[in-house]
Amino acid sequence: MKIIAAAISGLLFAFGLVLSGMTDPNKVQSFLDFGGIASGRWDPSLAFVMGGALLVTLPGFAWLRARGRRIEMQRGVKRTPLFDAHFDWPVTKSINAQLIMGSALFGIGWGLSGYCPEPAISLGVSGGISLLTFLVAMGVGMWVARRIRTQ
Repeated sequence: MKIIAAAISGLLFAFGLVLSGMTDPNKVQSFLDFGGIASGRWDPSLAFVMGGALLVTLPGFAWLRARGRRIEMQRGVKRTPLFDAHFDWPVTKSINAQLIMGSALFGIGWGLSGYCPEPAISLGVSGGISLLTFLVAMGVGMWVARRIRTQ
């Protein structure tokens, strides 16, 4: 059931990205082109997509955390997700060199290619040399990151 729930969540997310046009690398690059604000080339629609996602996600996370704490205190019972043994809340709150380097590499790759990993995977069936190049580069990057972390 856990895999089915994850697959449904992934499909819903992919559908939202396709519906909002965020799988189009030109649209993403137009958002990242702050130099185009004065000339009218800048496309702010990605900010509205991200803002809409935050309007749904943040209250949901706040509700889940508050509900879990309240129930634990009242009944002494730990609440768990429907299809897993525990919630995977972030535990690290510090900003370190690894986080900064990873964020910078992600941003550089996103800005240069116009592809974010999930939309690229959603479009993986469509092919195209730029998409395939991105997917291969992303795979190599993930492999290198794993090798560095295990040393």
